[in-house]
Amino acid sequence: MCELLGMSANVPTDICFSFTGLMQRGGKTGPHQDGWGITFYEGRGFRTFKDPNPSCRSRIAELVQEYPIKSCAVVSHIRQANRGGVSLENTHPFTRELWGQYWTFAHNGQLTGYDTLDTGRFKAVGDTDSEIAFCWLLNQLEARFPDKPERLEPVYEFVATCCDQLRQLGVYNMLVSNGEFVLTYCTNNLHWITRRAPFGRASLIDEDVTIDFQQETTPNDVVTVIATQPLTNDENWHKMQSGELNVFYFGEQIYCRTVESD
Repeated sequence: MCELLGMSANVPTDICFSFTGLMQRGGKTGPHQDGWGITFYEGRGFRTFKDPNPSCRSRIAELVQEYPIKSCAVVSHIRQANRGGVSLENTHPFTRELWGQYWTFAHNGQLTGYDTLDTGRFKAVGDTDSEIAFCWLLNQLEARFPDKPERLEPVYEFVATCCDQLRQLGVYNMLVSNGEFVLTYCTNNLHWITRRAPFGRASLIDEDVTIDFQQETTPNDVVTVIATQPLTNDENWHKMQSGELNVFYFGEQIYCRTVESD
């Protein structure tokens, strides 16, 4: 299956360290060689880099690793294709507009029966179950909330119920962001860690790289990283439960919904 990587931070932060670890899993230390992508939010806009080639050998991935783009919300993905061919249009993340905001989505897993999902005005460009699930989710959101509500907790609750429905179709691990929050949903494998003062050192599992976060941050920084599998071997990552949904807002966990495993 694919692997996910997300970040939520209270100040613009680069994701070079975590991204370097993830990229090795795209054909070098892992089998996810069918493309990769990453989206950085900057204000109301975003930058997306995608490549259907293995990330471990991608010149575009090298550019992203060496060019420290700073963002408060990031969504990234490396792909092991199971639905849809290896092509640029099938490469995550996917982005659509809702409520005058860009929403970005990435999915890890495999669904069945997804071709019956009603996507409304949100049409898939490629032929993956992931993109169709994203379009369906946005269609459900727009039908329930035609305009962005002032309170977003009902939105989080509704997204959780939609994700529960998608989980009935198979494995559905998800990251979605509108540039403000980063929302995560887990079926089987998703982990997160929040780094804050006092910062320490961390070493990547997939590459011989160690960083001292104290040298790279200020005492007020709060950075949460979400990944399919932990990226470091000397930190305590939180493993999400099946059916758990979390919302991170500028680094802080602001919402959590857990359910009993099926």
